Amino acid sequence: MKIIACIKQVPDSEAKVKAEGGQVSWGDAPLVINPFDEYAVEGALQQKEANDGSTVTVICVGPESAKEALKHALAMGADEAILVSDPALNDLDTVGAARVLAAAIKKVEGEMVIFGRQTLDNGAGLTPAQTARVLGWPMLGLAGLIKVEAGSVTVERVIEEGRQTVSAKLPAVLSVVQSIGEPRYPSFMGIRKASKATIPVWSLSDIGASAPAAIVTRAELMSPPVRETSVEIIAGETPAEIAEKLADKILAEKVL
Repeated sequence: MKIIACIKQVPDSEAKVKAEGGQVSWGDAPLVINPFDEYAVEGALQQKEANDGSTVTVICVGPESAKEALKHALAMGADEAILVSDPALNDLDTVGAARVLAAAIKKVEGEMVIFGRQTLDNGAGLTPAQTARVLGWPMLGLAGLIKVEAGSVTVERVIEEGRQTVSAKLPAVLSVVQSIGEPRYPSFMGIRKASKATIPVWSLSDIGASAPAAIVTRAELMSPPVRETSVEIIAGETPAEIAEKLADKILAEKVL
């Protein structure tokens, strides 16, 4: 079985968001693999171990710098990684990302696609379901447990009301939650292997896709106005004197 884990590179969770030139800026925050996507990679590796002959391919849509996030997944144990990068893919919305991912998934000929539940930078959580819709595959979301048997996949969904068990025929798209298991740490050998890996970069033409028409629209952002404040300490010999001065001040400032 060919398993695909879809990941994204995002700013570190400690980054502070700022508004610069009317747009969101993460400043010079380091870029890392999306923390929720580490669980997707973990879920994919679990299925590789449970199903003999399976492989894990990691796909990311992003700039050249996203190779570092892919190398993190390789160090965890993924077999191969692919970066989809093209100048036409700047400022993708979730629909555009789903169409590009679906084209790459078809080229890889994946049978099970696993996402994290959401991304850290926008947190929409829509791309897994939208990708399934483009592919025409069933979508099993919020999986905390996955089992593959006889060409079908059964997951235990973690929802507010409790647990729900659902099944679908493969191929299928899944999204996982933290209950899938703590992501494994990259091994020393895995890190060495990932550092030497050559990650192929596919353009839109390589996956037979055109530039998505739906491009995200960004609203202009403004930093809140700076409020100037001052503090005046009222002193006196006795509490009664201080209270009298405070009362006079409040009346003079027309607070009351």
